[in-house]
Amino acid sequence: MTTTTKKLTLAVNPGIGFGSKLTPKKLLVLANYLDDDTEIELTTFQQLYVQVAEEKVDQVIEEFKNCGLSVYKVGRYVKSLRTCSFCKGEEEEGMPVAKELNERIAGQDVPFTLRPAYTGCANACGEPLINDIGVIKQKKGYDLYIGGKANGMDAKTGQLFQKNLEPEQLYSLVDQILEIYRQNGKRREHFSKFLNRYTIAQLKEDLGIT
Repeated sequence: MTTTTKKLTLAVNPGIGFGSKLTPKKLLVLANYLDDDTEIELTTFQQLYVQVAEEKVDQVIEEFKNCGLSVYKVGRYVKSLRTCSFCKGEEEEGMPVAKELNERIAGQDVPFTLRPAYTGCANACGEPLINDIGVIKQKKGYDLYIGGKANGMDAKTGQLFQKNLEPEQLYSLVDQILEIYRQNGKRREHFSKFLNRYTIAQLKEDLGIT
């Protein structure tokens, strides 16, 4: 009797950096845990989907992280932050802020998969305006957009929610928005549909924003 090994899917990427490049070392570590016929799915959100045997998940995650890969959950969670390539420099484009924001929100439970994006200048290469939550660094402050949607007949750009935020203000505001969505969103309700139903005005009232 043939037994089938149960597999789990992990989302993997090289982390936030200049272009988020994969090195040969990282590729070799990935290959160590893949059979010859294993397929790796490259998503539009700068992630690789890798299927691994359930009993090896903890071991695989540890080795992935040790070589510099970032590992995330797959499903109804906040995805890792989609970013630009930080072509003007780490400090000028706010890479530390992007890393901290990603660390805080990626993997949080939400009613439906939520896609955040960040870009370090007004060129918006990280596509923040067409993702659920978008951040654009403008000079020394950070503008927060919400409710963007990249596909479907109801595709749209996000709305400017707050501008010129300090990093701590940005982190706190995004956390609070996610908590309101978590508490009031319906199961499998896309964030943009939640905002249409709940309204931006109600969200601002909840947050004490005038």
